[in-house]
Amino acid sequence: MTDYPMYAPSEEHLAIREAVRAVCDAKVAPYAAEVDEASSFPQQAYDALVAADFAAPHIGEEYGGAGADALATCIVIEEVARACASSSLIPAVNKLGTMPVILAGSEDLKKRYLSQVAAGAGMFSYCLSEPEAGSDAAAMRTRAVRDGDDYVLNGVKRWITNAGVSQFYTVFAVTDPDRRAGISAFVVEKDDPGVSFGAPEKKLGIKGSPTREVYLDNVRISAERMIGEEHTGFATAMRTLDHTRVTIAAQAVGIAQGALDHALGYAKERRQFGKPIADFQGLQFMLADMGMKVEAARQLTYAAAGRSQRNDQDLTFFGAAAKCFASDTAMAVTVDAVQVLGGYGYTRDYPVERMLRDAKITQIYEGTNQVQRIVMARQLLAGIQSDL
Repeated sequence: MTDYPMYAPSEEHLAIREAVRAVCDAKVAPYAAEVDEASSFPQQAYDALVAADFAAPHIGEEYGGAGADALATCIVIEEVARACASSSLIPAVNKLGTMPVILAGSEDLKKRYLSQVAAGAGMFSYCLSEPEAGSDAAAMRTRAVRDGDDYVLNGVKRWITNAGVSQFYTVFAVTDPDRRAGISAFVVEKDDPGVSFGAPEKKLGIKGSPTREVYLDNVRISAERMIGEEHTGFATAMRTLDHTRVTIAAQAVGIAQGALDHALGYAKERRQFGKPIADFQGLQFMLADMGMKVEAARQLTYAAAGRSQRNDQDLTFFGAAAKCFASDTAMAVTVDAVQVLGGYGYTRDYPVERMLRDAKITQIYEGTNQVQRIVMARQLLAGIQSDL
């Protein structure tokens, strides 16, 4: 599935969209409000996505996965986010957590862990951020000290998506404190002695996806669980984000599309002054701008997905651009969707209120949009951008 026009998804991609949408309409969307209200993990969605091979579609067939390319994976995430943003973090974070293993892990690590995620035996989370190391990831304090054939890990990771639910964690830790970015990556398992979790964060949105601290207290793991070579972890982390920022863009597109869908439906049904409010030009212009922004974000996201699949030199620029533009679009479109619904949009009786709250995080995680603009500017100044 790698030979497709950059701006035209193949018939197979369109079939994937149809299949994912059917699963989401039946088994994800009906539980979205309940998941948000109770701040509960969307187990129904997880079970449905695993059964349909959509929980980690990016994992290769050689490890028991569906072998979906980057665009297909984005379409899956987009469609799940259209129904429930919290549930979309199942495939999105599975890709985020496993991408370091895919990019730099040994064949033994790939066989051991990717096959389990593909089979639905556990999710994979990504542990980079810390209390004192957010945007400045290289300032992390978590340590991994070599002890014979093992490493002993100590530290705290913060803002970890699906922490406590995931069985597996990619953990970045300092292995050489005397050099900046002397960082290595490891696979840590939930059941390893010394691993524990903080209380769930009380969040504005994506309430169904738990966000917790991960505590590492003398966690001893085999050196065989190091991902790649020692001290290469920071480079692996940055390469990972180049690819997975595209999935956050897809999530943002899905949230925006869901809000637009509800706004359109409401505008055609709601009547004022003797006719549907969709007949009023002022509202039509608002809907037109919403649709235009969503489609522009989608096209940029798909262009970035093509570069992710090919691992193009300009992926860093396009990943940052897609994530930044699509998340800003998600915020703008969900705000306008609430406006279209008026007072109803401000209540929990309609989903656009939830979508507005969910959209905000897409401007923050995997690098704030201010950081994305720094990344883009550096790429532009270095002359690393294609002519499309």
